[in-house]
Amino acid sequence: MPSDRNLAALCDMRDSIPFAMEWTVGATEDSLAADTRTLYAVIRCLEIISEASRRLDEQVRARHPGQPWRNIMGSGNIYRHDYDDVASRFVFATVRDHLPGLLAVVNAEIDRVAP
Repeated sequence: MPSDRNLAALCDMRDSIPFAMEWTVGATEDSLAADTRTLYAVIRCLEIISEASRRLDEQVRARHPGQPWRNIMGSGNIYRHDYDDVASRFVFATVRDHLPGLLAVVNAEIDRVAP
């Protein structure tokens, strides 16, 4: 039985991923770079996702070896501490290429424990 901490982290991820995806619908790398407000909001979602992923038990992450957990967990440090090196193209690519699959994993884990 997963801990409440796991479920809380999964729910935080589940709640943040759709925001980042929704806010970038129709965007391009260039339009996201030009829209500072949206870029900052998406980065905040990615920070939350990163921090929540760090709170997951290793067993949860081990069930999904196809996810780049180390990168997910470490990305928050970049967003918070190396913010001047955060390129909008990487933010855009993360949302486009990685969040849909991560959302599927998060939902699967929530379904394992939710009544």
